[in-house]
Amino acid sequence: MPTLAALHARHELLTIVSQPDKPSGRNLRLTPTPIGEWAGAHAPGVPLLKPDSVNEPGVCAHLRVLGADAWIVIAFGQKLGRALLEGVFAANLHASLLPRWRGAAPINHAVLAGDARTGNSVITLADRMDAGLILAQSSRPIGPAQTAGELHDLLASDGPALVLQVLDRHAAGTLTPCAQDESLVTLAPKLSREDGRLDFDDSGFRLSRRINGLSPWPGVTVSWRGQPLKLLRAEPGPAEVEQEAAPGALIDPFAGLVAGAGGSVVRLLEVQPAGKRAMAWADFARGQRAEADERLIGGGSC
Repeated sequence: MPTLAALHARHELLTIVSQPDKPSGRNLRLTPTPIGEWAGAHAPGVPLLKPDSVNEPGVCAHLRVLGADAWIVIAFGQKLGRALLEGVFAANLHASLLPRWRGAAPINHAVLAGDARTGNSVITLADRMDAGLILAQSSRPIGPAQTAGELHDLLASDGPALVLQVLDRHAAGTLTPCAQDESLVTLAPKLSREDGRLDFDDSGFRLSRRINGLSPWPGVTVSWRGQPLKLLRAEPGPAEVEQEAAPGALIDPFAGLVAGAGGSVVRLLEVQPAGKRAMAWADFARGQRAEADERLIGGGSC
């Protein structure tokens, strides 16, 4: 949405294409995507298409007859076919430093892997997923306690300047596309609820990255005193802590220090008990009167 808003402010939007409305909520009422909602509120004069398939002949013909100077694709979820793209300048904004993390969940996988940096790539569309020529990139660090949700929003805010830069260079004829190094490709497959698992028999660094990389979705849920507890944010614990506690045991209850494997430690920063709001671990621990050596049991999913 930040990039769409910037395009609307700087350029003439000929058409906005979004996914079809989907059932949502308890009553399964058909609900537009966030892009569809934004378009109706902020660009009511711009045609909005919601095709089941963007490659349908009628949709394809409608889009091609517009004669647009450029097509910008962001997290659309449908592959654009050759018949649709022939002779068109089309660019895709992808949330990773390609060729690292091609696929549906690049932000999550960058955090899960413990990458120090990530960013955005604007690429041409190709037959293979996220394999197009690189037109421009931006970069930013990943903090030790930064969640995938926070990183998503930061990368979204970086998108407008990068896309507008590409469009300016395209208009000026100064783009210099660069092929991706196939030897450096890594994949970021789509996540599911079944991925929301945590095994405390792992290093504190990997535990913190798993908690942050799966927050807010699909989320990591563990068991505390027999009740589910969602872990929202963590960071690696201090290396100087000496402990021989079993993995998952509280070393310092109010500091949120939990034992990992091999003497490592993870520091819990933010949690959410079932049916309650998110809160700092320290507030949760005080309310629960947590004690040293009590254990968090991993292995579950939310």
